Amino acid sequence: MTSHVSGSRPESLISPQALSKTRVALVLALTVLIAALAYYFIGVDEGMTSVFGHTMVVHEWVHDARHFLGFPCH
Repeated sequence: MTSHVSGSRPESLISPQALSKTRVALVLALTVLIAALAYYFIGVDEGMTSVFGHTMVVHEWVHDARHFLGFPCH
């Protein structure tokens, strides 16, 4: 079996529109926003600093994740 190797460059499988600067900036901004919200709800939201008032509902809901990620909460 022999294979024919062409001297031309293969076509890219990703379209230029998929990598436009605007699209990359939008995806990056959305990723940063979701990461910041996840960090807040898992690591910061408890009691006095809670955006939901003086409840511990979110804290208790993500309690095991807090310990797994190394956040102190006791």
